[in-house]
Amino acid sequence: MLKLHGKLPVISATQGRPYLVTLTKNQSLPNALRAQRALLTTSNRVPDGYRAVFSRHFSPSSSSRTSDIFFISGDYDYLDEGDIVRIDPDTGSMRTLYRHGSAHNTILLTEQCNNYCLMCSQPPKDHDDSWLLKEAMQLVSLMPSSTERIGFSGGEPTLYGRGLIDLLALTKRNLPRTAVDVLSNGRSFKDFAFAKAYREVGHPNLTIGIPVYSDDAVRHDYVVQAKGAFDETIQGILNLKKVNQRVEIRVVIHKQTIDRLVQTCEFIARNLLFVDHVALMGLEITGFTRANLDSLWIDPFEYKDILSEAVQVLAAYGLNISVYNHQLCVVNADIAPYYRKSISDWKNELVEECSGCLKQGECGGFFSSSKMYRYSDNIKPIVS
Repeated sequence: MLKLHGKLPVISATQGRPYLVTLTKNQSLPNALRAQRALLTTSNRVPDGYRAVFSRHFSPSSSSRTSDIFFISGDYDYLDEGDIVRIDPDTGSMRTLYRHGSAHNTILLTEQCNNYCLMCSQPPKDHDDSWLLKEAMQLVSLMPSSTERIGFSGGEPTLYGRGLIDLLALTKRNLPRTAVDVLSNGRSFKDFAFAKAYREVGHPNLTIGIPVYSDDAVRHDYVVQAKGAFDETIQGILNLKKVNQRVEIRVVIHKQTIDRLVQTCEFIARNLLFVDHVALMGLEITGFTRANLDSLWIDPFEYKDILSEAVQVLAAYGLNISVYNHQLCVVNADIAPYYRKSISDWKNELVEECSGCLKQGECGGFFSSSKMYRYSDNIKPIVS
């Protein structure tokens, strides 16, 4: 698991607020560009003019009049040219926000949410964190136009209302060729005017991922811990498709959803056939999932036949299907056409039982948290 944030020993720092900066390894940039870059170096020499300098080889006496200078450990060896980080010069805190060479760049917009899902990986917090939206706008402005894909998540991003629309409009201007994924519970789109405002952004490659956890409204509302959420979510999906927006439905599989997984897929196929993608997803053991693990955990090997039946239902109706967050050795062979390596690279690992497996390069692997808490008892290397 990559270390994306932490505190760095401060060798020398100017006073100031936290800021975003793009990393470079080029020690010979023109002076006019240096103030907009942080230099990654293995040298003990401190060039002047860079906004910040990171090195593993500075002595405590190193100093610079113009740069914030930090000692950086091997935990951050993944940092590279074009990455973007947030730095607090007063505390030495650093957070990696964007990795130029990664296809897994998701930007947290808020920790506030109007759902309270039993398995939420980002537990809601009731406080003003609108600075995250402002930071996202800065980040989008710094990203190169060659960026292939980014995601926006929460909490619930649509709680910003017009603020989210403005961010998406900025993203379209700065990154018109970048695929953009928004994760939302969909409830705000019950307001048709908001769905139309979302459409007016006009980004050519924008998809919104919305969870539907059951065909039974009571069960869905229980999973998200919000009365009336099912009706609002379905209405939101209908409104988004009415204005021709790309919608992905996400179903997280666990003990509270598995009993009606096939019926949920039948509901989607019969009532929401026009959605663009359906993702059937394994459980990530983090956030609220850890506290509710006894009521959520079911070994994926135990439901592999149910998963196959659910996929067959969706496939029979011609829907675009993906199976996320599972391991190859715990699903049936008929899942192969829909199987995806989906876990973000920074939190994707293998376990000891995978040793000797011939399919490691094709397998989706495990969330890092699974190694600490729970994973299938039926993991076995595939040797033929």
